[in-house]
Amino acid sequence: MRRDIALTGAARQIERPARSIACLAFVTVLGAAFWVGAAWVFDTVLRLYGAGL
Repeated sequence: MRRDIALTGAARQIERPARSIACLAFVTVLGAAFWVGAAWVFDTVLRLYGAGL
């Protein structure tokens, strides 16, 4: 019995590496945004309360 390629899942495996790279890039950007925000908050706290030390 002949099966279509799209039904076996072979066609989906082609897009998996691209999806993995996109996910990795998104997580990297999310992580970078978190650390930039953390550095900004730390800098703001030091500027506000650092002068009183």
